[in-house]
Amino acid sequence: MQNMIRPVSDLRNNFADISKTVHETKKPVFLTKNGFGDMVVLSMEAYENLQLESEIYAKLAEAERAEETAKRYTSEEVLKEVKSVLYGKI
Repeated sequence: MQNMIRPVSDLRNNFADISKTVHETKKPVFLTKNGFGDMVVLSMEAYENLQLESEIYAKLAEAERAEETAKRYTSEEVLKEVKSVLYGKI
């Protein structure tokens, strides 16, 4: 497998190879400039999957925050309320 960290000059000189790598592996290629991280190249499919995962995690975090403040009921309270609705006030 190709090295996933490459100099930014490879983007110009070996674009086809980088494109093939990101599409086949579904993983990013990290590009460096002067020895430091500069850019990340992803296929559109991998980028869309990353965005979807990010949205899912955000919604899960939102649900967890909402759950922290939600009122909780015991099974006895729920049963009493169900009986009240079904049979009238107990």
